[in-house]
Amino acid sequence: MNLEELSPPERRLWEAFPRGEAVDLTGGDPTVSDQIAHWGPDRTVRAEVLVALLLGAVEQTPGQVPGVRLSGARITGSLNLGHAQVSVPLALTGCVFDEAPHLYWAQMNSVHLMRCRLPGLVASGTRIDGHLWLEGSRVHGGLWLDGAHISGILNMSGVYLTNPQGDALLADRMLVDANVYCDRGFTAQGEVRLPGARVGGQLIFREARLHNPGGVALYASRLDVAANVFCDGGFQAQGELRMRGARVGGYLSFVGAELSHPTGTALNADDLGVETDVYCSDGFSSDGTVSFAGARITGQLSLRGARLAVAEGTALSLQRLQSEEVLLRPAEPIRGAVDLSYAKISLFRDDPRTWPERLQLDGFQYDNLDPALDARQRLNWLHRDTDGYAPQPYERLATAYRSLGLDTDGRNVLLAKSRDRRASQGPARKAIGWMQEILVGYGYLPFRAASWLIALIVFGTVYFHFNHPKPLDTGQNPHFNSFWYTIDLILPIGNVGLTGQYAPKGLDQWIAYTISMLGLVLGFTAAAGITRALSRE
Repeated sequence: MNLEELSPPERRLWEAFPRGEAVDLTGGDPTVSDQIAHWGPDRTVRAEVLVALLLGAVEQTPGQVPGVRLSGARITGSLNLGHAQVSVPLALTGCVFDEAPHLYWAQMNSVHLMRCRLPGLVASGTRIDGHLWLEGSRVHGGLWLDGAHISGILNMSGVYLTNPQGDALLADRMLVDANVYCDRGFTAQGEVRLPGARVGGQLIFREARLHNPGGVALYASRLDVAANVFCDGGFQAQGELRMRGARVGGYLSFVGAELSHPTGTALNADDLGVETDVYCSDGFSSDGTVSFAGARITGQLSLRGARLAVAEGTALSLQRLQSEEVLLRPAEPIRGAVDLSYAKISLFRDDPRTWPERLQLDGFQYDNLDPALDARQRLNWLHRDTDGYAPQPYERLATAYRSLGLDTDGRNVLLAKSRDRRASQGPARKAIGWMQEILVGYGYLPFRAASWLIALIVFGTVYFHFNHPKPLDTGQNPHFNSFWYTIDLILPIGNVGLTGQYAPKGLDQWIAYTISMLGLVLGFTAAAGITRALSRE
């Protein structure tokens, strides 16, 4: 570098570098105004001067910490540090770049580009031993951090990224050892990509705005965050949030977030793993499907006060979800189906006032329901599953009632199960089903069976009182009693000695056989019901 060719601002920077002193070209105005085109030579620094300083063109002064610290400059030319080893910090504030800086596969000390304007930034594979600080900058054309490794903080608070036809942020497989800040007005026009990225601290999208309507706003499949993820505090996204297979070591917050992807999935968190809780609550809204299919949440999934809606199809998918607790108490009834099929939840808390019109419950397993409600109300809940009869939801609900000691509600659910199964059967089975219900309530109404048994005894007593069967031996038969004769016909084991002494014929014989068969069925059913009642006592 020929020192005689340096402009006055470049010479100031050259002389300040060994001591790491800041050079301010703003003239007292720290903002980047709209009059950039009128910035003259007094605010212009060539990129090659920066490169020369960063790569050791000036000897270090013993006892001083060198560095490039520049404010309010227009950087002309290409700042190309590809594959370079830079041991001093780079700090540019309020600067404007004519060309996108290239830091790909460089080894940097720390990089601060605060409130700068860049036509892009290429830092693929970069290793930064410190922080990457981009707070308040505007990057047009894409920010590339794929494969980068940042040992400190990645700060993109207030950053504006725009690349509507492509990737606003490309950070595939990025590794950040500390926190990542995309908050306080962070805005992206285009896709934000974090697939396979790893964050050693927290990932914060609080108050962020992501815009990629009709496409993917945030692609974070297989993202691994050691602590918490915040997409709250006014977070908005137009386009799909794709977090499939992501892992969160703390909790995931979408409190108050607004998601919009009306033509598809607004939040795809399938196979997500969260070590504590997930909050899609307190003002959370989604115009599009929210899916946690196959997710594993160690704590609670809260949808308290949420608003979920789709034009058609599934609004909320919890298919195969595993969670300790699900709080499904939205601010209003969910518009669209809720899929709970094959989910495993210890405590499921809902509100009958906000039940969706359609549920999918086949295979849904839970230990407790809050509120438990009575069988009539919960059967209304089951009947919102319009996919056709399936026995498992009834069995699961009956088991839940029995575990609470509500055996009557449990029997009523199983009775409803038999009735609903009958509705799906053919004419012959329907006829048999109707007979089972009328006579014995499918075995779940023992008092009905006992009533029919008493009626059968009364009928037999009256009938045989007026239609004595003929004795087998007229000389040795005991006195005939129609009541005990009917009892003798009904008893499955043992007798009182009358049926062996009298032999009905013709119609009387058929009536006797009918009484015996009906008595056998009704007797066993009544006995089973009494046994269950005594065992519960």
